[in-house]
Amino acid sequence: MAGKQSAAASGAQPAGADTLRQRNTATDTLRVDSAGADELAAQSPNQIKENKTIPKKQTSFLQILADWEVVYAPIIFTALALFTRLYKIGLSDIVTWDEAQQFGSHYLQHTFYFDVHPPLGKLLVGLSGYIAGYNGSFEFKSGETYPPEIDFWTMRAFNALFGVFLIPMAYFTARTLNFSRPAVWLVTLMVLCENSYTTISRFILLDSMLLFGTVATVLCWANFHRVQNQSFEPEWFFWLFMTGLSIGCVTSVKLVGLFVTAMVGLYTAEDLWHKFGDIKIKPPVLAAHVVTRVVGLIVLPFLVYLLSFAVHFAVLTHSGPGDAQMSSLFQANLEGTEVGQNSPLEIAYGSRVTLKNMGYGGGLLHSHVQTYPEGSGQQQITCYHHKDANNDWFFYPTRDEPAYESEEEPTFVADNAVIRLIHAQTGRNLHSHEISAPVTKADKEVSCYGNLTVGDAKDYWKIEVLDDVASRDRSRIRTLTTSFRIKHTVMGCYLRAGNVNLPQWGFRQIEVTCAKDNNPRDTYTHWNVEAHTNEKLPAGNPGVYKSPFLRDFIHLNVAMMTSNNALVPDPDKQDDLASQWWQWPILNVGLRMCGWDDKIVKYFLLGNPLVYWGSTAGLGIFGALVAWYAIRWQRGYTELSQTEIDHIHYAGIYPIIGWFLHYLPFVIMARVTYVHHYYPALYFAILTFGFLADWFLKARNAIIRIVAFGALYAVTIGLYVYFIPICWGMTGPSAQYSYMKWFENWRISD
Repeated sequence: MAGKQSAAASGAQPAGADTLRQRNTATDTLRVDSAGADELAAQSPNQIKENKTIPKKQTSFLQILADWEVVYAPIIFTALALFTRLYKIGLSDIVTWDEAQQFGSHYLQHTFYFDVHPPLGKLLVGLSGYIAGYNGSFEFKSGETYPPEIDFWTMRAFNALFGVFLIPMAYFTARTLNFSRPAVWLVTLMVLCENSYTTISRFILLDSMLLFGTVATVLCWANFHRVQNQSFEPEWFFWLFMTGLSIGCVTSVKLVGLFVTAMVGLYTAEDLWHKFGDIKIKPPVLAAHVVTRVVGLIVLPFLVYLLSFAVHFAVLTHSGPGDAQMSSLFQANLEGTEVGQNSPLEIAYGSRVTLKNMGYGGGLLHSHVQTYPEGSGQQQITCYHHKDANNDWFFYPTRDEPAYESEEEPTFVADNAVIRLIHAQTGRNLHSHEISAPVTKADKEVSCYGNLTVGDAKDYWKIEVLDDVASRDRSRIRTLTTSFRIKHTVMGCYLRAGNVNLPQWGFRQIEVTCAKDNNPRDTYTHWNVEAHTNEKLPAGNPGVYKSPFLRDFIHLNVAMMTSNNALVPDPDKQDDLASQWWQWPILNVGLRMCGWDDKIVKYFLLGNPLVYWGSTAGLGIFGALVAWYAIRWQRGYTELSQTEIDHIHYAGIYPIIGWFLHYLPFVIMARVTYVHHYYPALYFAILTFGFLADWFLKARNAIIRIVAFGALYAVTIGLYVYFIPICWGMTGPSAQYSYMKWFENWRISD
């Protein structure tokens, strides 16, 4: 019984079961030959001798074409993809839209940078630059003209190959999901002739790599499902680990890859749940299933993700624009850094320092002349990753202690010392009071108040040393190596900089508060001295101490997620390129990828209307189809075989799940969104449309099927060709392309 269930789940057709359709003529031929062999065995020797003189029936040319379709069809589709993705790819010599991939330049120059996405995609961009002979000196500012020495054609072509390989992978995915041949071609054509996929693949962007990883993951998952009745066989292991490898790669390009990971995770949970309920599967076998999936679908992807960051850190060995996102100790080990270089090792009164928050994604303690619009109305305190003079603070004693300036010997700051922190630019004291913080209301507001002589006891803070990687001596705190907390002496709260961003009046910088909770493990209350100057103290070299890789890995990932969450629309700023989630499935809006001057080549990011509207309608139709069969089943009708139910389940419902997982996060997230965020979800909608076309036409006669699929092919290709100028580049006045402006929001011609 278990074997039959596995066979049905994999799309196989067990003996005696109703079939969706006849799929493999070669298999039928083998069945006929087998029957003929049985008849032959029953014949007498004389009859056999007579039969040998009868010539065998020749295989028809059409049969040969059908048998070899799996070879030549994907080759033809791939050749068409190469043409559509590479033709005129170098027509525009201008840095187009977000093609500003200066991140690839950083790898070639080995300078550390920060971005909200994982590094694999940018590493590949850097590789394309290396292949093209690029030295990393160009800044890739959007709208600038490429200098003659940059082979941007090769870099674009390298990126376009990821878009090309979407097409054969879509073909084999539809075939693996047991679609009929016409439906396989329809899915492949819809991916090939999707104008937005063509356009986005022709520039130095990460989106084609993200799509490649998403489609590859779905292909590997579909093949893994196909061999579910062959557990622990070599092919089963191969597709399991290929699925895990694809997950690792797609999440290493963009964290959007976690959405397709979730789809595979749901499938795995369902599969293991069914196996858990099968009492014929012994506990050791069930445990083996769990372990292999944990290794293949969790451990392997994580190792791939980890490896991408290991390469990232290994290549970026020089100081660069992203240093401030990392820990002070990490920065001190970069070549050319100013962090810790020639800084005195030990802190004394009068030392001018920058204080780094040690929480993941933490910034530098910062202040500026702007005040809080509510609360105390005093000078704002924030955490900020950009390095400037507003991050500088002086260590001062309390007003009750003697002045340190007259002393010849420096007075060092020790554990449990009570100090004042004076903002170097404004001369005000770091201060807190019984006023709620602007965002985190449970904490107290931190501000800058008074000056060297004006103030009160609420300007006093106590240093509590937590650890020092250089020494066990707590009589002195040290640059980079000492971690400490800063406690308010009056209220007993701790200076904290969590990953909470202030509103626009605070420039979206990190909120700094005074937290009542005394939690020594809260890293957002941990601080260290990053840079330090003091004329009375000798220079040191604290950069000899290394920062652990795993800590740097976690630190950078939290910083990425924090910065990504901060990418929210600015109400005071008009973003003509941004769009809303509801606009994408109905193709309500496109996107201008460059300036619209008549003298430059213009590109407009817009999809094929049939692909978009058809796939969006298909989502609703599929929901109605499932509801129809559910109601019929509840009323006692059993018109569907188990094989057909499994086909709906795995070839229909899972693509719907994939669409929801890739679409709904953009509905609920607050960050700014653009049309290209819908492209991974669109692929799952295309699979759904292909399933529906196959399902509704499978029982029709040949003429209806030919006409219906032929019409779908023709309209898909026709609309693609109609809108192809927006993909290959529009030259001359935009008014001559007004015929493509079907709706006001399609800003193609004005």
